[in-house]
Amino acid sequence: MSERETKVRAIVITYFPMFIATLSLVTSIYNGYLNNLFVNLIQRNVARSEYMRTCKDVIDAYFQVKFRASVVSRNRDSARADGATMTPDQIEAANAVARLGALGTYLANLRDENVRVRYTELSVAVAKAVNDARQASPSEVEKLFEPADRIFADLNADCVKTALDKPM
Repeated sequence: MSERETKVRAIVITYFPMFIATLSLVTSIYNGYLNNLFVNLIQRNVARSEYMRTCKDVIDAYFQVKFRASVVSRNRDSARADGATMTPDQIEAANAVARLGALGTYLANLRDENVRVRYTELSVAVAKAVNDARQASPSEVEKLFEPADRIFADLNADCVKTALDKPM
């Protein structure tokens, strides 16, 4: 073997393992980067699906409140005749209002101050409508919910928009 071949062999033996180690390090860093992207994607999707599920629950709770208020209104004459402080229908309506308020608070905590204020306005408007349903005729119940319906429509549109947005 010539001296030149010996030098080349020494260089290859010295630098080839370093090249492999560097390549392995770069591959490991890239793999970590891809894993981080994957974890972030999963977290966003879980948050988005949780938000959408809660939006669905708020929608259900809102329409339960409206239904309970109509039942309270329909039974308003029998409630006065029996003299009870709260009828079972009124208790169920109050529970539905409380559930809507709890779900709205949960969603509002995931958002900014403006949305929190709107959910508070919704809870107050719904509670007032349910309370006023005790004296309203069944045909007047929809009119009682008009302010709440406007707020609910805005919040529902915002809920869907937020859940479908990419960053979360």
